[in-house]
Amino acid sequence: MSLGCFEPDLAVAETLPSSSYFEPEIFRSEQERIFSRTWQLVGSAASASAPGDYFTSDVGGEPLVVTRGEDGVCRALSNVCRHRAGPVARGAGRAVALRCGYHGWTYGLDGALRATPEWDGVRNFDGRACHLPEFRIEEWRGMLFVNLDPKAAPLAAALSSIAEESRTLPLERMRRFKTMDYEIACNWKVYVDNYLEGYHIPIVHPELFRRLDYRAYRVETADGFSKQHAPYREGSEESVSEALYYWLFPNVMLNFYPANLQTNAVIPLSPERTLARFEWYALDPERPGAAGELERAFAFADRIQREDIAICEEVQKGLRSRTYDRGRYSVLRENGVHHFHGLLHRFLDP
Repeated sequence: MSLGCFEPDLAVAETLPSSSYFEPEIFRSEQERIFSRTWQLVGSAASASAPGDYFTSDVGGEPLVVTRGEDGVCRALSNVCRHRAGPVARGAGRAVALRCGYHGWTYGLDGALRATPEWDGVRNFDGRACHLPEFRIEEWRGMLFVNLDPKAAPLAAALSSIAEESRTLPLERMRRFKTMDYEIACNWKVYVDNYLEGYHIPIVHPELFRRLDYRAYRVETADGFSKQHAPYREGSEESVSEALYYWLFPNVMLNFYPANLQTNAVIPLSPERTLARFEWYALDPERPGAAGELERAFAFADRIQREDIAICEEVQKGLRSRTYDRGRYSVLRENGVHHFHGLLHRFLDP
């Protein structure tokens, strides 16, 4: 199923067809052609910093386990046992080996098969060939990214100027202080569309609107990512002197501040269900007064997120209406959404 033709002229372009937000065929194509071929943020390097550390994840519908081996190497391995497809790991923790939760086959943290219980009598079996498949993984400034495509360009190519523009921020010294998962009854693209424009802020986020200089809000687009400028009004309670809000195609948000970082990975669960995983990192989160400051910042972000969830779920219902198929873009406010849709066309309708 195609998305139709993409019109590069924003002033006359139409949005994606509504069916692209709920058709299973489109969802399957996205998993295969987009999420399996792009760099996906899977977690913090701190979650796999010592030998034996592991955590599970999912990229493009592929179950993964990220491990730190005794050799110090960080790996992204298949979380599917080579016997009968059971999980070799659940959740996160520390272990000397990975043991399948179905029949107990055991693998090293490097993916090599170590034990096959009650396997006497089996002929023509080469355990060395039963290595857990391994995928590309790269670390960038304390964040781990995985790409299932062995032919994809390195992570640095996807990050492009994001790496240089955030170079002076002390990301490696920041510590994670909170993780929050939100499950949303909408297609992942509805959530990304919403993130990429400030057009809805005056209506959906009145408290945020009072703090922002909305007239100065703008979105800059580049090949594979975009950057939002959302300055705060003079005299507002915000003390942020500099902030960088990046979206990395297709589903990663990186919000940089002088003393903290907020990441958001938008994970498709089904055509009409999405997981938004937020992680907050801060400098010296245990310093005096930091706990209250960080909790206030989180409480405000949580209110904004819940407002976004409510409108995204209503939009998903609206997209199912027999009276709606396509809309138009605001030239002033929705260039970021149009840019995203152009990238979708590039991957899905090459």
